[in-house]
Amino acid sequence: MNLIRYKSVELDKKFFLPVILIFIALASCLFAFVTLEHEGHWLTGMNNQVVWGIPHVFAIFLIVSASGILNIASISSVFGVPAYKPLSRLSGLLAIGLLIGGLMVLVLDLGRPDRLIVAMTTFNFKSIFAWNIFLYTGFLLIAVIYLWMMFEGRFNKYVTRVGMFAYGWRIILTTGTGSIFGFLVAKEAYDSAMLAPLFIAMSLLFGTAIFIQTIYYLKSSFEVIVGEIIFKRLRKLLLYFILAVLYFTILFHLTNLYATTHHDYEFFLLLSGNVYTYLFWIGQILLGTLLPLYLVSSKRFENCWNTLLLSSFLIIFGGFIQLYVIIISGQAFPLDMFPGFIENSTFGDGEVAQYIPSIYEFMLGLGGIAIASAVFIFGILILEFVPDSLKDEHLQNK
Repeated sequence: MNLIRYKSVELDKKFFLPVILIFIALASCLFAFVTLEHEGHWLTGMNNQVVWGIPHVFAIFLIVSASGILNIASISSVFGVPAYKPLSRLSGLLAIGLLIGGLMVLVLDLGRPDRLIVAMTTFNFKSIFAWNIFLYTGFLLIAVIYLWMMFEGRFNKYVTRVGMFAYGWRIILTTGTGSIFGFLVAKEAYDSAMLAPLFIAMSLLFGTAIFIQTIYYLKSSFEVIVGEIIFKRLRKLLLYFILAVLYFTILFHLTNLYATTHHDYEFFLLLSGNVYTYLFWIGQILLGTLLPLYLVSSKRFENCWNTLLLSSFLIIFGGFIQLYVIIISGQAFPLDMFPGFIENSTFGDGEVAQYIPSIYEFMLGLGGIAIASAVFIFGILILEFVPDSLKDEHLQNK
């Protein structure tokens, strides 16, 4: 077995474009925050019916991806697959960056960010939101300790124990995020225990897709040699997680179709021909699931990096659409306040809510991605996160 060496990267012209894009995104995010703080949320597309908009889609996408991307480290330390060990440090760094980016979007979209102090000091333990404050902050702390154990040679013997704890914590974290919606019994689109395993599967898929993008970036920009073993393992992981998300998606809708109270929503989403129907069938299922499933399972493309890269792009796009459909359509569908009766009022009761996101919402969301990217770039510049080589002969258990 050859020893894997790690390195930090040098600041050079390769970072010019990413850093410029990050600064533009952060400046736009700050402008959107100050504008909305001064003018109010009437500038967004959100309203009394749709109170969670595009910023929340960005935030939840980043949070569940943070949980899933740490799975790369878990495969090594918890499940004992040494081939993933050289990727563990990058996995931990990306998990921290994505979670910080997601939480930042949530805080900036509060309308009154100073009210976060109340949320952090006054807890209603009947609310899943209160539990999530502990889950998110705990995840950050555990990920930092996990990385500490990896970096410090004296503490390498504790990596497996900390990794097992981190594995359990991130499963609970993603369950809590899915349960935000699953516990909302008033919304027919939510109100399902199937959302918890669906969110766990989505986190694994999104995290793996983002990690593939990262490895390709290191491969193309910093000449990190990636062997066939890592390529095939990541490709296989992507295939398994696509199938898992597809399975739980089908099971979620079959469960809703079995319950009579959810029939109206399922017809609204799957067959009524509104914007959510097209987003579901074309964006989520066709482009975000079936096409990448074909690309990663076809033997024609089994040795093609570009195809794997395209598949991961499609999965990220489809995953964002999937969360948009879950979060927005569930609020747009009218509440059934009086079963058996038709509600109608000047407040829009009984009507499908309209939601058109504004540019300010996209600015906030892109700011979260910029924060995650900045944490990653800062990390690889100052500490030895990047493996010197991922050649097949340098990996154990070939």
